[in-house]
Amino acid sequence: MSVISSVSVTVPATTANLGPGFDCIGAALTLYNEFKFTSLDIPTFSSPPSQGGETGGVKITVSGAEAERVVTDESNLLYQAFVKFYEHIEQTPPPIQIDIHLGVPLARGLGSSATAIVGGLVGANLLAGEPLSQLQVMELAIALEGHPDNVVPALLGGCRLAATGVENEPPRLQERQEWEICEIPWSEEVVPVVAIPDFELSTKEARRVLPTEVSRADAIFNTAHLGLLLRGLETGTGNWLRAALQDKLHQPYRKALIQGYDTVHSAAVAAGAYGMVISGAGPTLLALTNKAHSEAVAGAMAAAWIKEGIKAEVRSLSVDTQGAKAIQNSKL
Repeated sequence: MSVISSVSVTVPATTANLGPGFDCIGAALTLYNEFKFTSLDIPTFSSPPSQGGETGGVKITVSGAEAERVVTDESNLLYQAFVKFYEHIEQTPPPIQIDIHLGVPLARGLGSSATAIVGGLVGANLLAGEPLSQLQVMELAIALEGHPDNVVPALLGGCRLAATGVENEPPRLQERQEWEICEIPWSEEVVPVVAIPDFELSTKEARRVLPTEVSRADAIFNTAHLGLLLRGLETGTGNWLRAALQDKLHQPYRKALIQGYDTVHSAAVAAGAYGMVISGAGPTLLALTNKAHSEAVAGAMAAAWIKEGIKAEVRSLSVDTQGAKAIQNSKL
């Protein structure tokens, strides 16, 4: 009988909200974080926490851009998700070595925390013999993250719309929320271009500036534009996307937190973008364009931020259609 000794999990970055789809829509992108989980034969580490990342029953190493900023003790978010999984199935988490390779920028609005949550849950589920279905892993990920827009596409891939399901009487499970997940077709002609600045914006700060109530007119505006966005993404119709990317729930309040927003927006549209939105909570900005204009849009966004005195990495990406991918290694 073989026993799984290690699992490697690759999880894509995500962009959430897409303008009017605040907290309910997100898409996986072709940037990735990689996590390797290796079971250890010893119950605990005897050495105290150190720069080597050994503490309790976990040893963590990190490589890639910004690796020095990632904590390597038991407070690491990836390991926290790993432990939460075992708590959920009422088992003790095994001693584990975790090797992290970063490809998704931290705290930039590209779902880096979602990759950690999804990676930790998927890795734990495989090492535990897959006691949970993909749906159950997804619901646990949503519970840990607090909202579905990043973790759902990170797990499943593609562009996804999440909505709460019909309440049961009585509820089948009192402690969890039921979700309906809808895949949103994304035309190959629609190219996402991300402009990632060299500064951060905390999700907490980005949420703090939002109003607690909105008008009926603004709610109707966003409902209409989200519907148009879904059709625009599916068909690649430029006029629909130009109108659809408008929003009145979060972007008017958050853009003031992002230096150069208006300058970059104007440059992107002038270069051929259908429009530009804040990726997640920001500060990364996402432009949607077609294949013919993607390079020009990327160059214009980078140049615009340089004029503001800000360096930015700008990349034309694609939508990842596979989500979290895992490779298992076994021993007899």
